Amino acid sequence: MLLVLSEQHKGHLSYLSSVEPEVVAEFGRIAVDFLRRGTSPKIYEAAARKLGASVEQVQCAVEGLMFLVLESCRHTLSETDFMDSVLVLGFSQELNDTLLQLYLQQGGPVRSVLAQLGPSLPVYHSLEWRLDVNMSSRALRQQLCPVMTLCLSLTRGGASGDTRKLLQARPGTVLHLLSVLEPALDAMKSTHTRRILRNIK
Repeated sequence: MLLVLSEQHKGHLSYLSSVEPEVVAEFGRIAVDFLRRGTSPKIYEAAARKLGASVEQVQCAVEGLMFLVLESCRHTLSETDFMDSVLVLGFSQELNDTLLQLYLQQGGPVRSVLAQLGPSLPVYHSLEWRLDVNMSSRALRQQLCPVMTLCLSLTRGGASGDTRKLLQARPGTVLHLLSVLEPALDAMKSTHTRRILRNIK
């Protein structure tokens, strides 16, 4: 999968071609720090004075670099896909290699920040079930009234302790659920679905 960069984003990153690769690496470090702690105008001003550039140029370059690394990590780009994505910027091979090194070095910390920012959804842990059958009653003479009781255990994103949900359903409802879920699971194994999931990641 390749990143599609907007013209505005390309314009922000174009300033990187006018500075040394060491400055680009420093911009990358600043971008990851800003991702963790938030932006600081003083750092932009100090870098702009040192480079003899405007504060806006430095800020746009750092934020453009932050967005490039963030989107690359979000889509878990391979080295080849990352290099193909930055080729459209028209940078030198040395600068492209510097950007790749930045992506490889900062990918882990950025992904951990993204994981912390994401929603903590409950995850399936286990399922217990029991079949209750009321053999007869005054209201329903000579009829069986089976009910399935399900105990669904869920864990939430590394939190200690399980959440338990109790559900009740008639066997006909459970059979209907099975008839809907089995084709959905079969569809997940198709090559078309695997291709879509690969692009989403």
